[in-house]
Amino acid sequence: MIKSFVKALRKPTAQGRIGGDNPIAVLDIGSNSVRLVIYERHVRALTPLYNEKVACGLGRGIAHSGELNAKGVERALTGMRRFAMVCELTKVETLYVLATAATRDAKNGAEFITAVQEIMGVEVQILSGEEEAHYAALGTLAGMPNQRGLLGDFGGGSLELAGLDGDNVFGGESYTLGAIRLQDDSDDDALKALELARKQLEQSPLIRNQHLPEFVAIGGTWRALAKLHQITHEYPLSMVQGYRVDAPDMLALCDHVLKRAKKGELPEEAQSLSSNRRTLLPFGAAALKAVLEIGAFSSVKFSALGLREGYLFGQLSDDDQRADPLLLACRDYSLLRSRAPAHSADLSAFTSAFFTQLQIEESGALKRLREAACLLSDVSWRGHPDYRGAQAVDLVTLGSFVGLDHAERAYIAMVLAARYNGLKAKKLGHDHILNLCKESHRDHALMVAAIYRVAYLLSAAMPGVLNQLSWLADDEKLYLCIPKGLEFLAAEKMIRRFDQLASLVDRQAEIRIN
Repeated sequence: MIKSFVKALRKPTAQGRIGGDNPIAVLDIGSNSVRLVIYERHVRALTPLYNEKVACGLGRGIAHSGELNAKGVERALTGMRRFAMVCELTKVETLYVLATAATRDAKNGAEFITAVQEIMGVEVQILSGEEEAHYAALGTLAGMPNQRGLLGDFGGGSLELAGLDGDNVFGGESYTLGAIRLQDDSDDDALKALELARKQLEQSPLIRNQHLPEFVAIGGTWRALAKLHQITHEYPLSMVQGYRVDAPDMLALCDHVLKRAKKGELPEEAQSLSSNRRTLLPFGAAALKAVLEIGAFSSVKFSALGLREGYLFGQLSDDDQRADPLLLACRDYSLLRSRAPAHSADLSAFTSAFFTQLQIEESGALKRLREAACLLSDVSWRGHPDYRGAQAVDLVTLGSFVGLDHAERAYIAMVLAARYNGLKAKKLGHDHILNLCKESHRDHALMVAAIYRVAYLLSAAMPGVLNQLSWLADDEKLYLCIPKGLEFLAAEKMIRRFDQLASLVDRQAEIRIN
């Protein structure tokens, strides 16, 4: 019936989509929720095309009954019938269905899996706890390359742990410490849940013996804690990907949540969270407190990527896995939104030559961010001139980029704000966001923006011009070298911006015609 209905519809097309491969999807069957995520294509930098979850509580009561929750099963299967239609509508080429803690532990898990397979039309893969930990860790590395620390994936029925060392995953442990499981096992007593978590986690070799510096947290309930921390601290961004908090600060929040839970209350700021997450928040706080105290971590960092992304990441070639997800995503944006995507390569070489001639040292991290900014430097050209800077800043700070933290987002945002709005602080705007940029990176960001302001007047955002120009510098002057026949490029407005750029490096600007 679904297939016949879909065949009657026109094939979906969109100019805003990257061509090539068909969408790929992962259906994740967890203890608390069932979520379908459809990605535009199977690449290093995944772009969600559709994302929906059904909060069904499959694992509710499983510790006592040994079976999946009957109402939860009904809700899950109803949701999957819709998911199956969505996969048909969006022309999903490959669908993976992954089942985790509740399904593998339940006596009626096999019966449920059979029903799922009939609806979705593909085989369900039941992951072991160790496999769940492994893929969750890979998902973290997909979004945070070169991460070192201990990964914890806090689901509804279990907590998985794995070690992260650069681009390697090691270990793999699973504990019956999910949010629903803790709530059930503690008879809805968060302080009792804390003791249950401590008792199990004190036996963890990964926590006690590895001495890893940072804890990396995955899972909806822990993300809700991160959002609560952002709200209470009036943090300017609401995304949790890459959000880092000092461990003592997060422990203080966990203690606050547990203290309120003892009175049957929640922090007032938690009202902005979903009702499902609010209910489980104290048990997330209990588990996180136990982990941070036993492991003596210095900080906790949150990841929005996990099992689903890790499963797809694990299927990529070694070369694809090593690719930079930030630069790949920025190239896609450039392809979709720039007037001439090839111009970004000219701009990158033009800015790089500037730093070389001025003998200004750039770290590898700053070179990478400058390259990302080059790719995004023309993405808001369709906007009203007064708001192009705001659109560019919104794209960077609110976009679903991975492979960078919040300070790095703010760096790119500062480059683009200054590229459009000018270099003076009062013109930049967006103080609440730009203040996240590291102080040591701000001068570099403004210098890159000043080069852009010259480059775009020279090239009109088209390739083939900047690669004919060059920079020279001595102790007193900065020279922009223009070949004969292109003298007209030295227009009045461009010269004013060139003067401004030269002043940033304590030199006088001079045009040299070769």
